[in-house]
Amino acid sequence: MERRIFIRLRHRVLAHPGDIITVGHAAQIEGQHQLKKRLSALPLYQVSKKDKNIVILDIIKVLKAIHKADPTLDVQTVGGAETIVEIQYKKRRLSGVLFIGVWMLLFIGSCLAIMNFHEDVSMRDVHIALYEMITGERNEYPYLLQIPYSIGLGLGMIIFFNHVFKKRLNEEPSPLEVEMFNYQLDLDEYVAMNENQETTKDLHDR
Repeated sequence: MERRIFIRLRHRVLAHPGDIITVGHAAQIEGQHQLKKRLSALPLYQVSKKDKNIVILDIIKVLKAIHKADPTLDVQTVGGAETIVEIQYKKRRLSGVLFIGVWMLLFIGSCLAIMNFHEDVSMRDVHIALYEMITGERNEYPYLLQIPYSIGLGLGMIIFFNHVFKKRLNEEPSPLEVEMFNYQLDLDEYVAMNENQETTKDLHDR
C-alpha cells in the first residue's frame, strides 16, 4: 500500500515564461510522505515565450515522468485528464488618460443604452400616467416618480451585479460571474480538446 499514490490534475495552473512546471504544480498527490515530496519535485515542462498563452499538460505526460523516476509505483489517477497552464506575461500599465477615456466611453454608452430603451417603451408616458392616477393631476415632468425610479435603477444594478466597485456585497456569485465561469469552462474544454487533438489516419490509406 505504501507504493501506491493517487494523482489528481489541477484544472488550471498559472506560470511565467522560464518557469519549470513540476508534478507538484500540475497535480495534487496523495500517498506516503517521502514519495509525495520526491514526486512533487519532478519536472514536467519548461515554459518559454514560444508557448504564447496556454499549454496543455495531460495525465499521460505526468504518468511518464513518474514511471521514469520510479517504474515500480502503483499510480491511481482521479479526476480530469488535462491541466491548463496559463502563461502570464508582464502587463503593461494603462495610462491614466486612457483609463479615464475608456471609463467615460463605457459610462456614456451605458447611459445611452438605458435612455434608448426607456424611449422605446415610452417610460416617460408611463410615469405621467402613473402620476395622474395617483394624484389626479397631470404633470408632464413627474419628478416625484422619476427621481426615485432612477435611484432604484442604480441600486438594482448594484444588487444584481453584487459589486460596488471592487467590493463584493455578499458571497453569492452574480449572474455575470456565473456566465463568465461557464464561458471559461467551455473555453478550457475547447482548448484542451484542440491542443491534444491527434491526427487520425484513414484505414484506406494504409
